[in-house]
Amino acid sequence: MKNMKNMMKRKVNSSNKKFAMPDAFIIIFGIVFLAAIATYFIPAGSYERETVNNITQVIPNSYSLEESNPANLMDLFKSIQLGMIQSAPIIFLIFIIGGIVAIIESTGSINSGINTLIVKTKGRYMLLIIAVAAGFGLIATLGVVPNAVIAFIPIGIALARSLNLDAIVGVAIVYLGYYAGMVAGVFDPTILGLAQTIAELPLFSGIALRIVIFIVLITVTITYINFYAKKVKNDPSKSLMGDKLFTDNYDEAAATVENTDFTGKQKLIVLTFFTFILIFVYGAFNYDWSINELAAIFLIMGVVVALIAKITPNQFIKIFMDGARSLVYGALVVGIARAVIVIMEQGNILDTIVHAAIVPLESTSLFIGAQLLFVFNLFFNFLVTSGSGQASIIMPLMVPIVDLLGLTRQTGVLILKLGDGFTNTITPTSGVLMAVLAVGGVQWTKWVRFVFPLLLMWIIVGVIAIGFATLTGYGPF
Repeated sequence: MKNMKNMMKRKVNSSNKKFAMPDAFIIIFGIVFLAAIATYFIPAGSYERETVNNITQVIPNSYSLEESNPANLMDLFKSIQLGMIQSAPIIFLIFIIGGIVAIIESTGSINSGINTLIVKTKGRYMLLIIAVAAGFGLIATLGVVPNAVIAFIPIGIALARSLNLDAIVGVAIVYLGYYAGMVAGVFDPTILGLAQTIAELPLFSGIALRIVIFIVLITVTITYINFYAKKVKNDPSKSLMGDKLFTDNYDEAAATVENTDFTGKQKLIVLTFFTFILIFVYGAFNYDWSINELAAIFLIMGVVVALIAKITPNQFIKIFMDGARSLVYGALVVGIARAVIVIMEQGNILDTIVHAAIVPLESTSLFIGAQLLFVFNLFFNFLVTSGSGQASIIMPLMVPIVDLLGLTRQTGVLILKLGDGFTNTITPTSGVLMAVLAVGGVQWTKWVRFVFPLLLMWIIVGVIAIGFATLTGYGPF
C-alpha cells in the first residue's frame, strides 16, 4: 500500500512537471524561431522612405519586392547576440538602475518614506493605489518619455511591500497607471504630435475624446489593480507570484531597515532622487535626452546619495554590484526579445507584413475598416513597439486609406495611438516593459497572466471609442 502511494505521488509530480509553464527565455526564443521560419514563406520587400521636416516616413504606393534573404541556423543564433548588442543601452540601464536603487535602499530612505505615508493614510491601501496610479497617469498624459517610468518602479515595489501585497501590484501601480495616461496621450508631443503632423492635423486637436478615454482607462485600471490587491491582501496564496511575493534583493533590502522613522537625512535622499528625475525629464523635453542620459543621471544620483549617507567607495561598489547582479535575468530577456526584430529586419519581411495587411483594407466598409485598422495596429505593435517608429511607418500609409474609406484623419490618429499603446503592456519585444519587469522582479509569464484580462478590457474601450469616432465623424477639434 505504501509503495502504491509513492507511485501515485511520483505520477502526480511527473504530471506537474510535464505541464509546467515554460520560462520566458524559452517562450521568446520560440518566437525568434517562428520569425526565422517566416523568412522562408513571407516574400522580402520594402517601402521607400523620405525625410520631411526631419521626420523619416514611408512613401505610400512605393512597396516593391526584393531578393529573399531567409534566416539560416547561424542567423537564428547570431540574432540573439545582435539583439543583445542592439539592446545594450537599455540592458546596461537596467544594471545601473539596479545598482543605484540598491544604494538608495540601503539607506532605508524609500522604506521609511513609504511607511510614513502609510501611517498618515492609516493604511488605506486602496486609496494609496488610486492616488499613485492616477498621479502617474496624469504625468503620462503630458507625454513624459516612457523610459522615465522605469525609475519609479522601485517606489511602487516598496509601497506594495509595505502594504503586504506583492511585486505585481508594485509594478502595476506605476506602470499601468502610467500607460493608461500614455495611451490616451492627451497632451503627448511625441507620438501624438508626430502622427498629427503626418496627418496634417492641428497639434493636440481632438482633445475632448482623448480626455474621456483617459478617464475611462485609468478608472478601469485602478479598479482592476485594487480587485487583485484585495485578493492578495486577504489571501497571499492567491498571488500570481507564488510563494515568494518579492525577489530576494527586495526582501533583503526590507530586512536591513530597522528604523522606520523618516529622518532628515532620509528626506534629503528622497528629495535628491526626485530632483534628479525632474532634471532628466527637463533634459528629455529640451535636449532630447534618452536612455544613455538617464543612466548617467542615475550614476550621478548614486554618488550624491553616497556622499549624503556617508557610504564608503568600497561599500558603494559592493552594494552596487549586488543590486546589478539581481537583475541579470531580466536584463538578458530584453536582449533575446530584440532578436525577433533582428531576424525580421534581416529577412526584409517587416514591410511585406505591413503591405499585405494595410492595402486590402482600402476595399472594406467604413465601420469595419476602422476596426480592422485598429486590430492591425494592435498586432503590428508586437513587431514595432516604438510609438514614433510605428507612426512613421503606418501613418503615411493610413492617411490615404482613411481618406478613401471616408474616415476622418483624426480617427486614423486615434486608431494608431490606441493600437500602439495597448499591447505594450504584454509584448516581450518592448524594451521598456521588460526593463520594468526586470527592475520589479516579476517574470514576464506571470505578468502576462495578470495583465491579459485588463488588456481585453482596454481593447473593448478602444473598440467603443473608435466606433464612436467613426459614427460621429471625429474631427480636428
